[in-house]
Parts: sequence; structure tokens; C-alpha cells
Amino acid sequence: MSPFTIDVSVVEIKRERDKSRELRRSRWWQNRLALGHCHWCGGQFQPDDLTMDHVIPVARGGKGSRNNVVPSCKECNTRKKYLLPMEWDEYLAKPAQPE
Repeated sequence: MSPFTIDVSVVEIKRERDKSRELRRSRWWQNRLALGHCHWCGGQFQPDDLTMDHVIPVARGGKGSRNNVVPSCKECNTRKKYLLPMEWDEYLAKPAQPE
């Protein structure tokens, strides 16, 4: 277990996800998507190919607010999952494992 794990109730998670859904409909978020940049890999994408990623995942106590969401390409968002930024950096720094 990570030393950065906290207990988050189902009610809190639902509340923050509801806030995120509302934020997705905002002009602010649409403007962020229109820029077309993935926060994590820096790639350029069409707005429809970007998703909302919580820098600090909701399941780990993150909030559904402007200061905690970034546009992310689907690949980065899927790979990052529930990782914190420092854990994501560690993940990227590891050498690729042979399959």
C-alpha cells in the first residue's frame, strides 16, 4: 500500500465525480480541450481524442475542480489510472519490461 493512500467514502467519490461531470460541460473545459494538448505526454490531439484526467485521482482524495483536472490523451489516461503525479513519473522512468 502506498504511503499516500487515504480512505475516501463512496459518498465523497460520487460527489466529486458529479462535480467533474458538471465541469465537463463548462466553457472553461471546452476551451482547454480546444487547445488539443495532452497534459502528460505533450502530444497534440483533436478535442474528441482527449479525456478529463484528475491529477490527484478522485479515488485517492482528489477533487472534481478546475485545479485538479487536465486534458489527457486516452492512452495516457488509461496508463495513469489512479496514480499520483510522482507515482506516474516513477512509472515512466522504469525501463520497459520484456513481454
